[in-house]
Amino acid sequence: MVKEIVKNHDVAFSDRPSTTAANILFYGCTDVAFAPYGEYWRQARKVCVTELLTLRRVNSFQFLRDDEVEVTIDKLRRASFKGEAVNLTELLMVASNNQISRSALGRKFDDEDGKSKFGLLGRRLLILMMTFCVGDMFPYLKWVDVLRGLTSSLKQVKNEFDTFFDQIREEDRSSQNNGERDFFSILLKLQENGLLEVDLTPDNIKAIILDMFLAGTDTTSTTLEWVMAELMKNPNVMKKVQKEIRNVVGKKAKIDMKDVDEMNYLKCVIKETLRLHPAVPLLVPRRTTSKINIGGYDIPSNIMVFFNSWAIHRDPEVWEKPEEFIPERFEKSSDDFKSQDFEYIPFGFGRRGCPGMAFAVAFIVDLVANLLYWFDWKLPDGEISIKESESTGNNIWRRNILACSYSISSSRSTSLRSRRNISKPSLTATSISLISKGSTLSCSSIRFPTLIHILFRESRAILDKVVSRSTLITGAVMKSTTSRMPFPTILALSPIPTIVSNTGNRSDSRTHRGSITV
Repeated sequence: MVKEIVKNHDVAFSDRPSTTAANILFYGCTDVAFAPYGEYWRQARKVCVTELLTLRRVNSFQFLRDDEVEVTIDKLRRASFKGEAVNLTELLMVASNNQISRSALGRKFDDEDGKSKFGLLGRRLLILMMTFCVGDMFPYLKWVDVLRGLTSSLKQVKNEFDTFFDQIREEDRSSQNNGERDFFSILLKLQENGLLEVDLTPDNIKAIILDMFLAGTDTTSTTLEWVMAELMKNPNVMKKVQKEIRNVVGKKAKIDMKDVDEMNYLKCVIKETLRLHPAVPLLVPRRTTSKINIGGYDIPSNIMVFFNSWAIHRDPEVWEKPEEFIPERFEKSSDDFKSQDFEYIPFGFGRRGCPGMAFAVAFIVDLVANLLYWFDWKLPDGEISIKESESTGNNIWRRNILACSYSISSSRSTSLRSRRNISKPSLTATSISLISKGSTLSCSSIRFPTLIHILFRESRAILDKVVSRSTLITGAVMKSTTSRMPFPTILALSPIPTIVSNTGNRSDSRTHRGSITV
């Protein structure tokens, strides 16, 4: 179905719904991710693709990735020497935040304990983006969001980001820095020199930079966490990928870009992780711009549409043993984390696909390669239920604590010790806890039909209750395109009272209007 949409209806599905959060946080949706489909979006995306996210530009930031990887490995090494416990979740989050901060703004925002205040602000932004806004589904109830404090919280976070950006801009001007050292400086320089085809205001540039943080921090750290969790759950896979990494690198003290290019099985591991645990399982919602017909069903315009990549990636008609972690299934695929048949879409698809895929993958591959090269990892009891550990909002996070241990590889201890002139390390395994990030809706509990339309009168409270009980909500129901497929591939929502109907049997679809079937 996704293939049909991309081939025949991509333009009709290329718009974004206008939400309260996106309008406030992204300066009237003048970023790239949430901008309405049109000329401004095309030009803004072109700027990102041609000026910020080219392969040359991604490679130019390799020294930043190397620095953050070095810092992360050093923290683990020191903790191992001292026998201290390490919060790996926090460590991966800080590394992701710092890498994005330095790439986008040219600096880190760490306080004394190493935590990024800017990263914490980014987390607040993400949480607010996932918060249900009553006014988005019930326009005449926007006042409810004002009373509950959501609107003021959105404006507060937006103002704090404003302060950060304005401060950085003034610092760059006062230092008379003319170098192209980060995305923010690059965009400002292009704007001031009149080299952009689209007239980007300072607020437009801020909105684009915010995209980098929203798309690149939490999703990256979450993917890193799931990679490590799956490898520890599958020790044979870990041994195989460690053997590849260590054979490629040899006894060198540092992994370079050429080494990473030869680590094909490592890339398969990351692809398989993204298949089972896509960072954004329902992708970023889209909005239809015209009435279209798919599979015999009429879909009105102005409908909010979610594409369930989590379900698509587990379709038993496409994937053999879809619930199992088998990296070998990607050994004959290309390296671009895409699929020509659209059965694999961790970074979206079509015109609205993620333009920062290469940037994100480069850091993930680099950090995982180093974690597996320098250290050996394992679970204390060798058992973990990955299914029961998923917790989702817009992103799939780990819900439960993952207790694991690591030790410096005996074959790497001399090299790692010589890097910092530390002798006689203690190689005792150190306990690591991947701390819970909250508990919301588990993906494994979703039981939506392939395509549904929920009338605007259905309350969010009922929706949450129904979803949590794995209940089927029917506005107008289209049967699954695959009889063996238990999960939906598309969920359509709309704040307007129109009905998705089967053109072959309109009266039947109307009998389901607003009904809830358990």
